[in-house]
Amino acid sequence: MPALGLRTCIYKVDDIAAAKKWFTEAFETHPYFDEPFYVGFNIGGYELGLLPDSRNKARSDNVMTYWGVENIEAEVARLIKLGATLHEEPTNVGGEIVTASVLDPWGNCIGLIYNPEFRK
Repeated sequence: MPALGLRTCIYKVDDIAAAKKWFTEAFETHPYFDEPFYVGFNIGGYELGLLPDSRNKARSDNVMTYWGVENIEAEVARLIKLGATLHEEPTNVGGEIVTASVLDPWGNCIGLIYNPEFRK
């Protein structure tokens, strides 16, 4: 198979400085790459990128990227406290797997997943 696997998830934002601050707090890590044209975080070995986009167009949730968490209810509550809004309530999707999603302050959909099959 030519694909090597998931590498990067990009969120477009109209205020990269505010988004950098928010994502630093939300993911409890600082960017490893920090320039006005792109901010990159290493989240568990995957890239979370912030890309400036001032076109103010509607964000879409037709593609979902899920970030693994240990306690999905606590993470949803924590992100909402930081300014996100609830998109999808935590829902059991089979076995022990639970998914949820929130919208960041720029309207990007951030998926969260608890899946005991994929430990750290």
